[in-house]
Amino acid sequence: MMNFNEFKRLVIDSAESLGIKDYELYYATSESTDVGTFKHEINEFSSSVDGGVCFRCLINGKMGYASTELLSAEEAERIVKSAAENAATLESEEEQFLVAGGQEYKTVEKKEYALPETAELVKTALDVDAALYAADPLVIDGSQGGAGVYTNRVAIYNSKGLDLSCENSSAYYLAAAVVSKDGEMSDSYEMQLGSLKDADIAKTVKKAVDDAKAMLNADVAPTGAYPVVFAPRAMSSLLAVYSSVFSSENAQKGLSRLSGREGEKIASDIVTITDDPFYKDSALPMSFDAEGSPTYTKNVVEKGVLKTLLYNLKTANVAGVKTTGNASKGGYSAAVGIRPFTFYIAPGSLSEEELFKKAGKGVYITELGGLHAGANAVSGDFSLQSSGFMIEDGKKTDKAVKSFTVAGNFYSLLNQITALSDTVEKPRSGGSTAFLSPTVLVEGLTVAGK
Repeated sequence: MMNFNEFKRLVIDSAESLGIKDYELYYATSESTDVGTFKHEINEFSSSVDGGVCFRCLINGKMGYASTELLSAEEAERIVKSAAENAATLESEEEQFLVAGGQEYKTVEKKEYALPETAELVKTALDVDAALYAADPLVIDGSQGGAGVYTNRVAIYNSKGLDLSCENSSAYYLAAAVVSKDGEMSDSYEMQLGSLKDADIAKTVKKAVDDAKAMLNADVAPTGAYPVVFAPRAMSSLLAVYSSVFSSENAQKGLSRLSGREGEKIASDIVTITDDPFYKDSALPMSFDAEGSPTYTKNVVEKGVLKTLLYNLKTANVAGVKTTGNASKGGYSAAVGIRPFTFYIAPGSLSEEELFKKAGKGVYITELGGLHAGANAVSGDFSLQSSGFMIEDGKKTDKAVKSFTVAGNFYSLLNQITALSDTVEKPRSGGSTAFLSPTVLVEGLTVAGK
């Protein structure tokens, strides 16, 4: 099979032979190797290569699409003809665009390191597995070590002089701890991105095991409306679910209550939410979006004010603004949508201890469950299964609580935030978007327990 550049040349020749003047070729592939353990042995091993190319062309203002996984001369000719035929049959009247070349793109700064071979992945997973069982006698079968590596490549070429490419790679390891005592079980996991040679397995395993043990014999939180402190992982999960409300596409479709509110105050004065394609610990930094527009760091919410929604070329044209460089594709053959890159609530000025003191009495939520079933991204309402610890006398206690729900509304929650911790955890996901948060104090949510 030919490489992308050879295939690109054939596509260009085919488009020109058909008289197609406005077109784009989008290429995306991902390679990954993952291993996992069970009872001190490798029981999971997968190695995959996925991806392909998408050709789209503008004919009489209509955008036609066609895609393939096979890079061959026959497919180069076929996708050009298919896209042209698709454009001719479309009835949509939405104006479509291609990005012009010659724009300035910020240089991506990445910490380079040698990617691990399969043997190192296997050794790391087994080392994590051994460390889990050695960490505590309460650790039982079902605990798992894992490690992996992935590489993502994207390239965009179009007839307007655009010719971009990017490659990102990362390794990871994880520790999933399952503990049991007196017939009760609990679990927790930790995942770390980066060079496996720098892995602090003992620290990662201890955190996973300690978190799992802490939830043994947990009680149910008392019912009431009182301060809730969200741990970074919990608030990051909530932000991920509701990130879609900041999409201009959803706003224009009536699927977000932020439509028409740019420039208005929508959150507490201490809340700033940033989208950063170049976040220092990001596994997938990007200097261009899925349309080829330059990306940049932006405050979506700044000191409580909605500064901008996230735009691609089409939605920006509808709104009469410039794109924010947030065009996305869920896969090489997907239509263009919108997504953030590293989307995070900016840290505040308090230590966690000071934040608990400010809360006085309440609950510290470390985990949220049922996020897809219990959170409505259109209305903003949520009612979510939760677990964590009670806060008493201005301190987080060892009194673990679970099997209770926390309920509220995301739009209201933004205004109920009264304090933020001064640190944000590193990304623990290798996905196309990372969601991050400090520890967050929210007043007046409803807790339903006992």
